[in-house]
Amino acid sequence: MTQTTPQSDSSWLGGEELDAARARLPILYVDAIPVRVDAQGVVTSVGLLLRVTGEGRITRALVSGRVLYHERVRSALLRHLEKDLGPLALPRVPLAPQPFTIAEYFPTPGVTPFHDPRQHAVSLAYVVPVEGDCAPQQDALELTWLTPEEARDERLLAEMTGGQGTLLHGEGNGPIDAIVDALGLRFDVLSYEEHSMGSGSDARAVAIMRSASRSPPHFA
Repeated sequence: MTQTTPQSDSSWLGGEELDAARARLPILYVDAIPVRVDAQGVVTSVGLLLRVTGEGRITRALVSGRVLYHERVRSALLRHLEKDLGPLALPRVPLAPQPFTIAEYFPTPGVTPFHDPRQHAVSLAYVVPVEGDCAPQQDALELTWLTPEEARDERLLAEMTGGQGTLLHGEGNGPIDAIVDALGLRFDVLSYEEHSMGSGSDARAVAIMRSASRSPPHFA
């Protein structure tokens, strides 16, 4: 979790109220990996922010932030993308976005790969293609576009805090195959197709993925 910018929206909590909530409740976040894709939908670049944390450290980070009370996840995703990348980033977020994984951040190190000393947080993680001009905003100092290979460099991942680098570490012949590898799932992606059910940027789509298990089936 890297959000340090105060939120004055009346649908969120004040500082003391937030500390009290963090001491008793898991807090919902979104993590977003901004990417550039080619005409075939293959990821060509991964965007990472250079950010100053609340402790004054400079780290690499993903787009990240809390979900407000009575806010839809899609709205939170768009809000944080605009907050960090600027209003001209033009992110492609479907009407019903599906996270590629859920990151569970604990204040106790070692429970999961993700750690946040302030709180127990549950974050929905997304890969978001962006088509416009990105300019870092607020506490984000810089946005660097890297190739997928560069984004998996161990030295760069070490610059990320809280275990966020885990969300970038995977290998495969496409973004979905790489996600499967990063999550340690025991199946291979054989094919993936996506078909639009209408026209326009808000059109619904259906996705079809064929997979094969890497281990023999088990019968109860």
